[in-house]
Amino acid sequence: MSILHLLLFFFIFFSVHSQEDNPIARFRRYLQFNTAHPNPNYADPISFLISQANSIGLQAQTLEFTPLKPVLLLTWPGSNPSLPSVLFNSHLDSVPAEPAKWSHPPFTATLTPEGKIYARGAQDDKCIAMQYLEAIRNLKAKGFTPLRTIHISYVPDEEIGGFDGSAKFVKSKEFEDLNVGFVLDEGQASISDEFRVFYADRSPWGLKIKATGAPGHGSRMYDNGAMENLMKSVEVITKFRESQFDVVKAGEAMNSEVVSVNPVYLNAGIPSPTGFVMNMQPSEAEAGFDLRLPPTVDPGLIKKRIAEEWAPARRNMTYEVIEKGPIRDYMGCPLMTLTNDSNPWWPVFKQAIEAAGGKLSRPEILASTTDARYMRQRGIPALGFSPMTNTPILLHDHNEFLKDSVYLRGIEVYESVISSLSSFKGESY
Repeated sequence: MSILHLLLFFFIFFSVHSQEDNPIARFRRYLQFNTAHPNPNYADPISFLISQANSIGLQAQTLEFTPLKPVLLLTWPGSNPSLPSVLFNSHLDSVPAEPAKWSHPPFTATLTPEGKIYARGAQDDKCIAMQYLEAIRNLKAKGFTPLRTIHISYVPDEEIGGFDGSAKFVKSKEFEDLNVGFVLDEGQASISDEFRVFYADRSPWGLKIKATGAPGHGSRMYDNGAMENLMKSVEVITKFRESQFDVVKAGEAMNSEVVSVNPVYLNAGIPSPTGFVMNMQPSEAEAGFDLRLPPTVDPGLIKKRIAEEWAPARRNMTYEVIEKGPIRDYMGCPLMTLTNDSNPWWPVFKQAIEAAGGKLSRPEILASTTDARYMRQRGIPALGFSPMTNTPILLHDHNEFLKDSVYLRGIEVYESVISSLSSFKGESY
């Protein structure tokens, strides 16, 4: 082999190798793990994350509060570990994807010539999971030393409520020992050039309403029939929904600031081989609704409305409310983090965004739900933030993607955020 061929061989070898070991390549590798429910693969992505942590000198431990549902905790000790620490959280799991409805397979992390990385979890929220590590990699290379200890947690089951993930983690002795003073969790993409930040989540409730009535021949007219009673309730609930939606349409509130009520199923009728028996009035009828309550709403008043207006016993109705997680903290206060100077962490976070050349939009309540609610339940200030600007909101959608330039920009933002929060010398809560 000539020297020219040898040089060419080494050039190609190191070019390929370098392409496989850069922030985008590492992000795509993480996206390729299928962590979708109902059978998320947690073992392989955790092994990958531990290998990344080892490569940049972070401590790693795996905790298991529910069998086969591990929590990965990475730690960068601060120079003053007696100070409350800073925790950066993300979840390992993702929602299912329907491959036939995607332009690229959802777990191949296809990178297009336009720089779009298509994958389930690209926005929700595997991006921040890797950006935390890449930002720390860069900070270490620059010789930065944190004052406060930095923790990164990777939790299971967020997409199905987090009950076997964050909910158990934050109640554990291991979490108590972390002495967490501030938490940053996931947010959402912004279609503008301003970063979005979330100070609260809406709380999800499942509502089942059941009506009963006399069965009989379909030709007869009945008072208080099961279907009649249920339809009256649906009408009342629909009017309430419209009143809340009218406020949003008028621009008087954001979607996340009102109570949303959406019907999700209706179960009634007598089944037959060809469908339903049409000449029988059913004795039971049931409907299910998805409610989302902002922390500014009194849950007691909503329950009173359900009992008196939506499913009154006088119409032979019963109901069940399924509260999917906390709506108040340990002191009975709404689960909200202050976004003004009375919260000492807020100006530090805001200035870190500005130092990175970014700008925050008006703080919001998240329309959906994240694991940050479990942190807030303990009275720990927690913000939701994912550094994606000029990006369509595609979480849980077909063809979820994130542009490589947006991802790389997010790493720069987290460098500023992580260094600023971990260097904060002031008094925390």
